[in-house]
Amino acid sequence: MVVGDFPIDTDTIVIGSGPGGYVAAIRAAQLGQKVTIIEKATLGGVCLNVGCIPSKALISAGHRYENAKHSDSMGIIAENVTVDFTKVQEFKAGVVKKLTSGVEGLLKGNKVDIVSGEAYFVDGNTLRVMDENSAQTYTFKHAIIATGSRPIELPAFKYGKRVLDSTGALALQEIPKKIVVIGGGVIGIELGGAYASFGSEVTILEGADDILVGFEKQMTTLVKRKLKKKGAEIVTKALAKGVEEHENGVTVKYEVKGEEKSLEADYVFVMVGRRPNTDELGLEQVGIKMTDRGVIEIDKQCRTSVNNIFAIGDIVQGPQLAHKASYEGKIAAEVISGHHSEIDYLGIPAVVFSDPELASVGYTESQAKEEGIEATAAKFPFAANGRALALDATDGFVKLITRKEDGLIIGAQIAGANASDMIAELGLAIESGMTAEDLAMTIHAHPTLGEISMEAAEVALGTPIHIVK
Repeated sequence: MVVGDFPIDTDTIVIGSGPGGYVAAIRAAQLGQKVTIIEKATLGGVCLNVGCIPSKALISAGHRYENAKHSDSMGIIAENVTVDFTKVQEFKAGVVKKLTSGVEGLLKGNKVDIVSGEAYFVDGNTLRVMDENSAQTYTFKHAIIATGSRPIELPAFKYGKRVLDSTGALALQEIPKKIVVIGGGVIGIELGGAYASFGSEVTILEGADDILVGFEKQMTTLVKRKLKKKGAEIVTKALAKGVEEHENGVTVKYEVKGEEKSLEADYVFVMVGRRPNTDELGLEQVGIKMTDRGVIEIDKQCRTSVNNIFAIGDIVQGPQLAHKASYEGKIAAEVISGHHSEIDYLGIPAVVFSDPELASVGYTESQAKEEGIEATAAKFPFAANGRALALDATDGFVKLITRKEDGLIIGAQIAGANASDMIAELGLAIESGMTAEDLAMTIHAHPTLGEISMEAAEVALGTPIHIVK
């Protein structure tokens, strides 16, 4: 300890201010804790600054452009539709600024001390926070680690001026003519799709048999069809081998079925996953157990192998989702405050802001089978819904997975317009133990997309009204 570095004492210290960290800090403060939150970059973390929020702003702008160009069937004909991409970026930045400043206001409003710097554990009750000019010691009763993740960099695709991660892809100041996207997962499909909406020629290289691994083929087929309609090409079972970066573009080399090929593009987006930020925290100083991949092991209360230290979000097992991190943050804060809370992931939805949107919660049909659950699947199409027809958005379906013995809803999948919003009702149905009959008997406003979930429940009961059984 340096001379004059008198320790500052706090009840709970939170490392990282993303959707896991700031939510945990606020909930702990609401429950009577004296809380300090440490952030080395910008409040809001990756999600608010360079992830979930700005990507959705870009996707929304792309949809507006597409709608302006292709609404002839509704009698809306616009000529010479253009994009001022500088203004698109200004819009995106404005959304981010509102939310990050909102997070700061929420933390201060809940009397959470905000500290800027990098945290490093000294022992199980002490850490140092360092910035460019100084270092400060903090002592704590409990700590919550919420440091998030960063993009995986491939050895053959070192990030540069034209080899970009998701942050770089979101920050482009012009619409590229040609883009190669390495990785057909959620981020690759979302950002590749966004630029395809703006007119970029997009090629997606995916090493697996299909894009969006984890989602059912009948869902991903709809996304592939729409991407192809936008002029995008999807190459599966493709091994990305290397890149040559030029002044005005890149040459990407890849292999398919033993044949080596190359593509010319303005940029290559490398989106092959994210790795946990657990390597520069001094976790070995306190003996926190981790996997070989740097994922922190936790119990059902988000507690690490060190009793008073908790971990949440992308650095623990499970899908790397902002809403999962927020959920775990609340659990950790409640446990620290003496509540008997624990995690239950069944009701956590997964969403892709593709075109059309995809969303899933609970069990899929195949997962239920693997678990030995006798289940039935009931599907209702968007094409038979009045609101979907009025929106000219008839691609897609709602599928309910119900337990055969009693009709209990144990899972749901949605492909179609507004799937990201519609999945919440079905998550609530699972969380509250509703049956298909409960959902079918819930009166839904007409005409709405929400009626599709009710109709799927009626299919499950064998009494559909708006399709012939």
